[in-house]
Amino acid sequence: MACILHIETSTSVCSVAVSEDSHCIYHEEDHSGPNHAERLGSMVDEALSFTDSHAIPFDAVAVSSGPGSYTGLRIGVSMAKGVCYGRELKLISIPTLELLCVPILLGHEEIEENALLCPMLDARRMEVYSAIYDRALREIRPTGADVVTGDTYKEWLDERPVYFFGNGAKKCMEVIQHVNAHFIDGIEPIAKWMQPLAEKRLLNGQTEDVAYFEPFYLKDFVALKPKKLL
Repeated sequence: MACILHIETSTSVCSVAVSEDSHCIYHEEDHSGPNHAERLGSMVDEALSFTDSHAIPFDAVAVSSGPGSYTGLRIGVSMAKGVCYGRELKLISIPTLELLCVPILLGHEEIEENALLCPMLDARRMEVYSAIYDRALREIRPTGADVVTGDTYKEWLDERPVYFFGNGAKKCMEVIQHVNAHFIDGIEPIAKWMQPLAEKRLLNGQTEDVAYFEPFYLKDFVALKPKKLL
């Protein structure tokens, strides 16, 4: 299997983790932010020191690729690239919205088999970045920037249960009143949840060019301007 350093900085939470052979063997979280510029360097140093002290060689670095905070993503990706260059490691990118689904799938057994998952990141006012996945993490609707109204997700809500979560979901509770709409509070993108996604990508050879990789937020900002879905 593999040993992977995970870095997550897409929201105000800063977190770092290390996984080995499908188990998280180290993790640290800072919820006092956003203070990524101050905390991430020391958190990564501590994770590297822990792994080096146990003589565990790294295979790759996984980093959240957005959407999310412009500054947070830039800091996280810069740190990930630096470690990859310094240790000649592979780089794996993990979409932030897909990452948000992992604690839902692992910790909420009550969710129906045919349910859809709609992770949301706050984009101010009534705007969110969101995507829609099924329980196998197949992408039903790709990442987009939505102005949320009562009808924004009606197409999917009319068919089956949809679970909304992430830091953009709370403000949508009073707007989305459909009987099939369910909201789960307290779900954040955290580095320790990256392990299954990162290992799958590494196994399938889905790695990034360290020199040219950019976060999704930066590369596709124009394409993600909020729009109303009709």
